[in-house]
Amino acid sequence: MGGKNKQRTKGNLRPSNSGRAAELLAKEQGTVPGFIGFGTFQSDLGYVPAVQGAEEIDSLVDSDFRMVLRKLSKKDVTTKLKAMQEFGTMCTERDTEIVKGVLPYWPRIFCKISLDHDRRVREATQQAFEKLILKVKKHLAPYLKSLMGYWLMAQCDTYSPAASAAKDAFDAAFPPSKQPEAIAFCKDEITSVLQDHLIKETPDSLSDPQTVPEQEREAKFYRVVTCSLLALKKLLCLLPDNELESLEEKFKSLLSQNKFWKYGKHSIPQIRSAYFELVSALCQRSPQLMIDEASRVSSSVLLSIDDSDPVVCPALWEAVLYTLTTIEDCWLHVNAKKSVFPKLSAVVREGGRGLATVIYPYLLPFISKLPQSITDPKLDFFKNFLTSLVAGLSTERVKTSFSECSAVVSAFFECLRFIMQQNLGEEEIEEMLINDQLIPVIDAVLKDPRLQDGQLFDYLAETLSSWEVKADMEKDDKMAHNLEKVLLNFWERLSEICFKKINEPEADVQCVVGVSNLLQVLQKPKSSLKSNKKKVGKVRFADEMPESNEEIGKCVSSGETSEGCELVDEPPLSHNCSDRLSPLRKKPLEDLVCKLAEMSINYVNEQKSEQHLRFLSTLLNSFSSTRVFKMLLGPEKQSIVKSKPLAIAKLVQKNSAIQFLYQKLVSWLNEDQRKETGFLVDILYSALHCCADNKERKDVLDDLTEVNLTWNLVLQIIEKACSSSDKHALVISWLKGNILGEKLVTLADHLCNKELESTVTSDPYFSERWTLLSLVLSQHVKNDYLIGEVYVERIIVKLHETLCKAKKVSETENNDSSVSFICDVAYNYFSSAKGCLPMLSSENLLLTLFQLCAQSKERTHLPDFLICKVKNTWLSGVNVLVHQAGTTGQQSAFLRLSALWLKNQVQASSLDIKSLQGFLSTVDDLLNKLLESEDTSLLGVYIGSVMPNSSEWEKMRQSLPMQWLHKPLLEGRLSLNYECFKTDTKEQDTKKLPNHLCTSALLSKMILVALKKEIVLENNELEKITAELLYSLQWCEELDNPPSFLTGFCEMLEKMNITYDNLCRLGNTSGLLHLLFNRSMERGTLWSLIIAKLIVSQSISPDEVKQHYRRKEGFFPLTEGNMHTIQSLCPFLSKEDKKEFIAQCIPALLAWTKEDLCSTNGGFGHLAILNSCLQTGSIDDGELLHGILKILICWKKDHEDIFLFSCNLSEVSPEILGVNIEVMRFLSQFLKYCSSPLAESEWDFIMCSMLAWLETTSENRALGSVSLVQLFACVSCGLACELSAFFDSTTPETTGKLPANLISEWKDFFSQGIHSLLLPLLVTVTEESKDTSETSFQNAMLKPMCETLTYIPKDQLLNHRLPARLAADQKTNLPEHLQTLLNTLAPLLLFRARPVQIAVYYMLYKLMPELPQYDQDNLKSYGDEEEEPALSPPAALMSLLSTQEELLENVLGCVPVGQIVTIKPLSDDFCYVLGYLLTWKLILTFFKAAASQLRALYSMYLRKTKSLNKLLYHLFRLMPENPTCADTASELANKEPKTFFTEALQLSIREMTALPYYIPHLACSVYHMTLKDLPAMVRLWWNSSEKRVFNIVDRFTSKYVSSVLSFQEISSVQTSTQLFNGMTVKARATTREVMATYSIEDIVIELIIQLPSNYPLGSITVESGRRVGVAVQQWRNWMLQLSTYLTHQNGSIMEGLALWKNNVDKRFEGVEDCMICFSVIHGFNYSLPKKACRTCKKKFHSACLYKWFTSSNKSTCPLCRETFF
Repeated sequence: MGGKNKQRTKGNLRPSNSGRAAELLAKEQGTVPGFIGFGTFQSDLGYVPAVQGAEEIDSLVDSDFRMVLRKLSKKDVTTKLKAMQEFGTMCTERDTEIVKGVLPYWPRIFCKISLDHDRRVREATQQAFEKLILKVKKHLAPYLKSLMGYWLMAQCDTYSPAASAAKDAFDAAFPPSKQPEAIAFCKDEITSVLQDHLIKETPDSLSDPQTVPEQEREAKFYRVVTCSLLALKKLLCLLPDNELESLEEKFKSLLSQNKFWKYGKHSIPQIRSAYFELVSALCQRSPQLMIDEASRVSSSVLLSIDDSDPVVCPALWEAVLYTLTTIEDCWLHVNAKKSVFPKLSAVVREGGRGLATVIYPYLLPFISKLPQSITDPKLDFFKNFLTSLVAGLSTERVKTSFSECSAVVSAFFECLRFIMQQNLGEEEIEEMLINDQLIPVIDAVLKDPRLQDGQLFDYLAETLSSWEVKADMEKDDKMAHNLEKVLLNFWERLSEICFKKINEPEADVQCVVGVSNLLQVLQKPKSSLKSNKKKVGKVRFADEMPESNEEIGKCVSSGETSEGCELVDEPPLSHNCSDRLSPLRKKPLEDLVCKLAEMSINYVNEQKSEQHLRFLSTLLNSFSSTRVFKMLLGPEKQSIVKSKPLAIAKLVQKNSAIQFLYQKLVSWLNEDQRKETGFLVDILYSALHCCADNKERKDVLDDLTEVNLTWNLVLQIIEKACSSSDKHALVISWLKGNILGEKLVTLADHLCNKELESTVTSDPYFSERWTLLSLVLSQHVKNDYLIGEVYVERIIVKLHETLCKAKKVSETENNDSSVSFICDVAYNYFSSAKGCLPMLSSENLLLTLFQLCAQSKERTHLPDFLICKVKNTWLSGVNVLVHQAGTTGQQSAFLRLSALWLKNQVQASSLDIKSLQGFLSTVDDLLNKLLESEDTSLLGVYIGSVMPNSSEWEKMRQSLPMQWLHKPLLEGRLSLNYECFKTDTKEQDTKKLPNHLCTSALLSKMILVALKKEIVLENNELEKITAELLYSLQWCEELDNPPSFLTGFCEMLEKMNITYDNLCRLGNTSGLLHLLFNRSMERGTLWSLIIAKLIVSQSISPDEVKQHYRRKEGFFPLTEGNMHTIQSLCPFLSKEDKKEFIAQCIPALLAWTKEDLCSTNGGFGHLAILNSCLQTGSIDDGELLHGILKILICWKKDHEDIFLFSCNLSEVSPEILGVNIEVMRFLSQFLKYCSSPLAESEWDFIMCSMLAWLETTSENRALGSVSLVQLFACVSCGLACELSAFFDSTTPETTGKLPANLISEWKDFFSQGIHSLLLPLLVTVTEESKDTSETSFQNAMLKPMCETLTYIPKDQLLNHRLPARLAADQKTNLPEHLQTLLNTLAPLLLFRARPVQIAVYYMLYKLMPELPQYDQDNLKSYGDEEEEPALSPPAALMSLLSTQEELLENVLGCVPVGQIVTIKPLSDDFCYVLGYLLTWKLILTFFKAAASQLRALYSMYLRKTKSLNKLLYHLFRLMPENPTCADTASELANKEPKTFFTEALQLSIREMTALPYYIPHLACSVYHMTLKDLPAMVRLWWNSSEKRVFNIVDRFTSKYVSSVLSFQEISSVQTSTQLFNGMTVKARATTREVMATYSIEDIVIELIIQLPSNYPLGSITVESGRRVGVAVQQWRNWMLQLSTYLTHQNGSIMEGLALWKNNVDKRFEGVEDCMICFSVIHGFNYSLPKKACRTCKKKFHSACLYKWFTSSNKSTCPLCRETFF
């Protein structure tokens, strides 16, 4: 029709639609107003909205409903499904009146869509229908007749959810009582619809062949037929009886159709099944109809008897039985013997073809309905029938399926009993049933154990019982006599086959077992089939407690033990139940048993037959009687057992069972070669059963235990007692007796001692003995031990003693197996101890197991699997402990002792990280178990037991090494005036953690566990433990260069979540700060630093601290604690607070005696506080500072001996050292912050004091190990550094404010004095300690000393007084004093301390520009005589570089170029890389300072050594991928980002924050210098590198470096002051161009130099501008020359242009070009052509000639080809 926006035809005012078409159709054909849709045939039941004349009807339908109804007529499944769901929702939500409007249209839609192919649509339809019904209710009545047929079919849908939904809708519409009435109301319409579907419809009439695929059409048709048949059945079942007659005619017409009867043979099983169901229903409800159609019904049903489809079979057999019942003459219409019975026989012979459970239950009713005329002759018929039935047993399917086997066996016995009952008295049939059927079946089953699972023996017993009962009860003597005869015959024949099976030397195992099972079943007084109820099972795990006392009672009464195993009631023995057996069974059964027992004992005696002995065991188990034992003893004369107690001897004489036990059984039990003895133990129990009472049994067992029984047999006797309540009752007296108890204690002792002596044992039953111990300890009956409780305790004591011994010898001997066995025993004991209170000995055992698990593997030497086993064992024990009712933690020895042990362990300083981690993990397991206790205070009490008291905490804190003080002292955060490092100066070589760390970690872990369960702790334990944890962590943090095991400790705490944040989050630590503040005021030191740390980490605010002190006066008089507290708080105090403190201190500084000056509450303490306030830079009162300076000058006048000027410090007290340190600190701060001018005398005091203190430092270098002396040295060097920085930063403005001669005095005297002391001191210090880290306190002086040396002036450096250090083989042009300086300082670039490396770099950096001039003076010696002249940069640097290259090859050599290596700051690798890069910065600085000709020689040397290539490779391993500075994130987006190439590198000694960026920034700086100063060499390297490296270098340089270098190059041209005679140079920054104009006389040359985007890697292009008066060839030569110079010379563009101009000038001066390179000046070494050919007189560069000769392998002139002389 075209697009929506297409222009319509003129005059067509409205768009076309189907509504207009319908309107036209109505006008032309005169459609009536009721017209719905376009067709009236059944397959088109769609809803079409209003057509002309139907407006009124259509207006009843809501517009939304109308839309949904339209969608329901669509073909798409999803559309229909969603529309139907929407329809159901609308029915629920809309008003009833609106929904009622849909009803006229619903029947057609429902009838069509309820048969839809898609099952989801059908289900949704029924669900929507239910909602419609619930809304409209009785208003549906007018439409019922048109709906009901399809509705019934829907209820019979083959898709169950759809059928269920339709049934729900039907139930919603009609209550059950009204449903027959509703069906009767619509019966005619229902029948018509269903009949049409069955007779008239075809696949093509139900679905449109043009649109629906054939497979789909057929599937729908088959489903409709099935539903119709089932719906008819439903109709018959629901209709009241009085309504059936009215439908007889319709059913007759249906049954008269051949098509209906063909459904019985249809290929689709569902249709056949529905058909047979309908036949059954018809037989029930309309028997006369079926009698009228007898021939069709009989043949249709009976001839299908072999249909083996699982869908059809149940319905078919039901139909068969209904047919036989309803149609009595059905056999007249079929040939039974030719057509029916062969089919039935085939099905039965094949075991029902997998449908035995369906078919076989119908067999008895089937044969019972057979008339006698059909079964004659009876003998043959029943014989064949039963033979076929038995044959089904032999099929593989029946044998493997229990249910099928049971069905076949059940049918066999049912039929057998029926036939016997019907034909009793007919001997032939009786004999046939017993001899030919029953006995062969039993014989077959005895051979095949799979058939025994089918309960055949039980059915046999039930059959015999029924015959016996009838024989006893029957009044008719003849019938009773016949039954007795049958039974007698049966027992005779059964005995024969049993004898046959047993009476063989090699009896078949399966047969023997079968006979045993058969006899056991026959001995039962009742059948266990129908009376057996399904046991209600309940699953309960072994470690669960019973829910209530009632359940415990049930468990005990039923014989269930607390371990989860049951004492099973065995079948009663024969003498208990023999009275209940019928005499008809009792005597023959006993005779049979005795005969079999006699037969078996003969084989045992004569041939030692194991199989017969086993059989005998099972016989005696069920038939334990004196008669049987007498039979077993045989005719032998009773002999009294000698050497036995009198009681035993009497018992043997009296009791044949005991006689048999001693004569036969004991010898069997003790046979060594016998592997299995379990069945013999069963015989023992059978013999014990024949004893009169428990005393007799105990006497026998005690006697056997002492003499005859092995441990293996004892174990088996006890195991069987545990498995059966009957057997346990027989031996309970023996189990509790002292004989067994003592023997078990002896066994435990023997096992444990044997284990410790040797783990290898020859006893094959060794592990079984441990199993025996485990059993007697763990097994309980009625909450009591198996053996006496006293013996249980003694055994546990033995186990505990063994474990303790094993713990002691574990280091030297392997005792894994003993620990493993003890764990197994203990685990079973603890697991089963739920009802029994644990003993003290068991708690000791539990403690030892806990200790084994908590200790480190290095101490216990236990493998992982054994540690895991130990853990599970002690956890099971603690589990018993915490769930034990009425026991508190105070009463538990384990809890008390384990807490004490934990406390001792962590205070013993014997744990490393790994062992502490395992220790904490074990404690965590313990605490989590304790949390399960009902006593909530248990865990709190336990933590209190482990908690040390105050004195113990203090002792642990004092034992912590004092090295932590180094860092706070150096940083000025704390001040000390006494020497506290007495014994801790040497490094600890142990890896054991200090006890304070272990204790705080343990207790923190414990309270974390408690806090998670919201357990409240008493006595402020949370605050105390948190404070100690903070103390431990602060101690670790303050250590300089802490060992790896301490950093590992902190990492372990983080991993285990033992953190301050977690403690605060989980608990209330409101009192913590008060506690910390009090301790800080009392003790100072680390406690003060903890408060500062908490403020820095924002855990607390300064205001919170302020609340703990009201007035500043509270801190005075000063104590060490008060002073340290103020010092720690200083960084966070406001200016006002600081001024208050200063106000307190100033008056105190004025009048002190000499002694008071040095005390904490005197000059030292108050000056320390002043320094702390000054350190934060908040004092801006210059007069105040000036005043303090005057006070210090007064101190010097009054007490000059306190000031340690140029003196020996070995005898000076620490108090005086402390005062000097604080004075020096003040002077350093004073220089920073004082702005008021000083008098000359004051300057003299400061500078003279500084120099004097520095001399003291230099003279007392040997005392560096004394901490305060080391601190004195650091502070004195720091003061010198501050003074140097002050004078270095003076400007003309500031100089005017200083005294007149001060600057000159500083330069001439003080600066000279500082460096004359420090430079030799640096050399001395570095020689003394080659590899000392800068973070070490012993090396602390390096930082201020090296920083001071960076200010050394060049002239003082050149005038050094260092001892001469020269190397004989060094080739150098430098004077001796310079060479000495280089040889002394250069190696220090390798020193493993960053301050030294940086200081040396700064000093050498000042020297580098001075060095090239010495090579310049000797340049003539490197003339053109050499073929490729090269000159080394300073030899000291190059030899250092070669060493560094080897070191870096080890660090970076294995890393691919382009992969970035991160160097850990301050590591060895860091120092190597730093030294290497600094060396290269010096070399490049030296290179830049050299003249062009020298640079050529140096670069040739670098090319030969390939050092530059190595550098470039290393740089691309060190430079970051993104060299952006860290602070650019805060920059504005429109600004260019700062990179390491745009920002200058600041090598600071004191600043440590930028350390992670040192190496990357330095690498970028070196790369920038290399590209700038050696562009040609870098370009050469880049072009010769492999492709991957080529691309990496190009990409990185273009992105980050080229723009910076291009800008600098262009700027240098623009700002250049270099003037050329006759040449002007201009630069254009935007286009990266340089334009040079050369003019001489009338000649004008203009050249344009273009820089590439990847400058300087890419080639520089030279383009021509104006050219006047120059030949083209010459012009090209000059352009090529300039391009060559710019490409191959290592310098700037201006230098290249100068070289080119010089070349052109020489050309105009008449100097001829070299005819090899066509240039006057050589492009690399800048020489002129000097080597002339004697023949042609042409001159060449010597370098060009050398290359010519070597490349051509000739020595001829390039021009005339004559030999060159």
